[in-house]
Amino acid sequence: MNYEKWMVILACIVVAYGYAWFLDFRKKKRFSLRKYGAITLCLGIGIVSTWLGGLQSIIGGPMIGLFIGMLLVNVLPSLDEEFKGGTTFAAKKYLNLGIVLVGATLNYMAILSATKALPMLLFNIGISFGVAFLVGRKLMRLNSNICTLVGGGTSICGGSAIATLSSIIKAKEEEIAYAMTAIFLFDVLAALLYPYLAEWVGLNAQQFGYLAGAAINDTSSVVASQATYMARHPEVGEFSLGITVKLVRTTLILLLAVIFTVSAIRKAANAEVGEKTSIGGTILSVFPWFILAFLIMALINTLGIFDKIPGAAAFFKHGNKFFVSVALGGVGFKIKFKDLFSKGMKPIALGGCTWIAVFLSSLLFVVLFKEFIS
Repeated sequence: MNYEKWMVILACIVVAYGYAWFLDFRKKKRFSLRKYGAITLCLGIGIVSTWLGGLQSIIGGPMIGLFIGMLLVNVLPSLDEEFKGGTTFAAKKYLNLGIVLVGATLNYMAILSATKALPMLLFNIGISFGVAFLVGRKLMRLNSNICTLVGGGTSICGGSAIATLSSIIKAKEEEIAYAMTAIFLFDVLAALLYPYLAEWVGLNAQQFGYLAGAAINDTSSVVASQATYMARHPEVGEFSLGITVKLVRTTLILLLAVIFTVSAIRKAANAEVGEKTSIGGTILSVFPWFILAFLIMALINTLGIFDKIPGAAAFFKHGNKFFVSVALGGVGFKIKFKDLFSKGMKPIALGGCTWIAVFLSSLLFVVLFKEFIS
């Protein structure tokens, strides 16, 4: 990693400890060496996974963090409740911090600047959630949380979408891990296969860019897939269409955040019918306030205010991935391998179904509307 990234990680570690201390102080909790030891371990996982993620462009740091956490919990002796409390704190609180920082990297204008890609991307969201709930709920009997996470992860941006939605719908750590694993496996497969598949079906560079940006989840995987395509087709030169489409697709996480926040509030309000609880009180109790911060940060970035602050762009860019990596390290401590290969196989199969649906939808779009997107 370069000097800039190390400085950002150092700043994030200071913020992480300060945030944990502040929350304990506000709630008048006593200092727990075991809890802060667990937080330190998760921060260490974040450092290692960020470093490993930078060595290649197929697997992102957050997914590596999840796997490291899963590996450790399966080889370490049984953990006490205070230690588990630390990993749970990292999984929940630092996940929200990471999501807020993701907001600072998004731009509302990006959606408007890529109108050609929007019909395909919006249709893919509908297809992904439709398949997730039709197959997941009706055929596989999975709960709605897993269906939501897999549908959102496939249609938007993998880990970031899963992280955002999981906090809104109050998903369990194991549900997050199952969804992340499902998305990861097929994302790697897509990054490896799509450049060759594009040749087989006769897609040009422009069409491949739309396919890669719309149907590969992680940005690093889109970059890797584009690099493979360019290496096999040096005549096309450098092009970044796939990344541009992917960034527009990532921005649509704002849309999902608003939709699922409203849905969560409505469900809570309906559940309170007949009880002496006001609508306002219900909203205050269930509203995911980090989403408000997320949306505000995106607005500030859209207005260009962060561009005027030295180092802000680098902090948000690297910091959001670091905090999500730390959080997923904590999530990993909830998963045993035996559970993954028993309870987790259905979510993985569902991830394959949504992946195929989004791929076919994207491929059909670039073939049928090749004149429109050229």
